[in-house]
Amino acid sequence: MNKLFPPLLSRLRSAVVCRSCLKRYVTTSPAFDSDESREVEDFGTYNVILPEEPFVWGVSHITRRPVPSHIVRPKYAVQLDPPMLSEIDHTQHYEGDGRIILGSIDEKRLRAAATLGKNVRKYAGSLVQPGVTTNSIDAAIHNFIIAHEAYPSPLLYKGFPRSCCTSINNVVSHGIPDDRPLEDGDIINIDVTVYFNGYHGDTSSTFLVGDVDEPGRDLVQMTNAALEAGINACGPGRPFNGIGRAIHEIVRNSRHSVCPAFAGHGIGTVFHRPPWIYHTLNEEPGVMLPGHCFTIEPSLVQGSNPSVWIFPDGWTASTENCARSAQAEHMILITETGVDILTQ
Repeated sequence: MNKLFPPLLSRLRSAVVCRSCLKRYVTTSPAFDSDESREVEDFGTYNVILPEEPFVWGVSHITRRPVPSHIVRPKYAVQLDPPMLSEIDHTQHYEGDGRIILGSIDEKRLRAAATLGKNVRKYAGSLVQPGVTTNSIDAAIHNFIIAHEAYPSPLLYKGFPRSCCTSINNVVSHGIPDDRPLEDGDIINIDVTVYFNGYHGDTSSTFLVGDVDEPGRDLVQMTNAALEAGINACGPGRPFNGIGRAIHEIVRNSRHSVCPAFAGHGIGTVFHRPPWIYHTLNEEPGVMLPGHCFTIEPSLVQGSNPSVWIFPDGWTASTENCARSAQAEHMILITETGVDILTQ
């Protein structure tokens, strides 16, 4: 969960003007800051997600799900009254380059957390169908994780109020599960992370809800292809910035663009830490070495405008022009001879 620019009220007002047209057939790109001539792009048929009115700022009104006291929590998951969560220091402290010793107990624990994360993601996908609310999906995921003696890492991370992220249609990332039923034709990214035996396991996938139109299916397919391209750029001695270059090459001739607002990250005993993995062209220094573990998680957007704005809840990131977005994520471990995809 990455830091983004603060909400811009002018963008919020501009988006809400379109509330009476929730069924999206075509949109324009770029949006908000474009000149008078706009290229019309057909993004398909789907329902646009906008914040409910009247607006509620923040997430202190959302009740957190309880976690049994015997479940080991990450340091940031301090149990305090919701209004006080913003006062907690959620800084994740880390040292060194984050590499683990291959063949050690640490590697075994990391792999176990990743495997549990993969199983949670697969379970989440089995819950996706029209009429099901994301709140009920979150509750089921929460209970599944707890039943496996693990902690849902998103819960209370920087005050996040739920146990997973559910991002529908035009929501790029960090969507908060709520009582909106999934509708036929939606696409939904479910991002899950578990904290198990002192290690985080992080993964996500975008699922199709019922009968999704061709542009929506193409978006999800291209997103999965972008993730695969990024993974293929990995290996000992290879540059981290090669991941963004590989993704750029496969996406640049499509009808999609990569959202630069979100990055992959090193992961292990700490949820987010270097190395930072950028999915666009970049000059990030450094090379991959055996023992490095990190996520690759590109978010693709329909059209040529990948800009985002944040809902009043402070978390939900939507495309500015309400184009759809999809994301896919795996954990990657660099070995002596290649790579292991821990969450596949």
